[in-house]
Amino acid sequence: MSAESVSPHGFAVVRRGYRMETADAHVSAVSKDRDDAWERAARLTVLAKEMEAEAARLREAVGALRPQTYDSLSDRARELLALTEEEASEVRSAARGEALASLEAAKEDGRRLRDAAREEADGVRAAADARAEEILGTAGEAAAERLGQARSEAEVRRADALSVWQETRLRAEGLLADLESGQAERWESQERELAAREAELDIRHAELTTLAETAVEEAARVLSEGREQARHGQEDAEARAAELLAQARMSEERTVRETERLLREHEEARDEMNAHMAHISDSLAALTGRAPAGE
Repeated sequence: MSAESVSPHGFAVVRRGYRMETADAHVSAVSKDRDDAWERAARLTVLAKEMEAEAARLREAVGALRPQTYDSLSDRARELLALTEEEASEVRSAARGEALASLEAAKEDGRRLRDAAREEADGVRAAADARAEEILGTAGEAAAERLGQARSEAEVRRADALSVWQETRLRAEGLLADLESGQAERWESQERELAAREAELDIRHAELTTLAETAVEEAARVLSEGREQARHGQEDAEARAAELLAQARMSEERTVRETERLLREHEEARDEMNAHMAHISDSLAALTGRAPAGE
């Protein structure tokens, strides 16, 4: 419920409880009538007090005068004076009575208007409270219904999202399995290829070694023959033998370098393949939330 505010006439204002403009206008009109009555009563009270003061002043003035014997007046004049004094007394009495009656009437009107305004205000407030309770109850029911609908919709969306997530995870796991299977096959194929190349290298190394050994043996043989034929040209034989020996050594060195190069390439290819497999496994594990194989 929203915080309550207060109208200029003391009503608690509840959201959509009553039409504030109509109620306040009615109360303002009643209050104006009451204020006008009080103002009229106040004016009459002031007038009565002024008349009483004037009468008192006149009484004092008359009291200060020397007693009139009216002996010098004629009978007709004395009659007129008596009538005048009697009429003045009646006028004063009537004015005083009217002022008092007006004051009592104004007070009664004020009380009546105040009571009517209070009753009217109580009725408006009661109607506003009833309407506010009705609206509050309706709003509570509507809010509860909307909350139930929102919860149902949220459950449906959550179930849909969970289903999509599970389907995506299954597809990712299947893809990972396919990739791992395919990569394993490619790895086995490369292993076989590398093994074949190693076997070829071993054969080639053996051949080169055999050739080098043959060349050395040939050089030794030639050297031996050269020594035997020293009288026919020992220097030529030794040069030929040295040349053959150098060629054999160069051939052996080339064989060793070629073997080392091929072995290095083999190790580099294996390291690159392992790094590539690890990268693929980590990427798919990050997508599926599954720990990488081997951990």
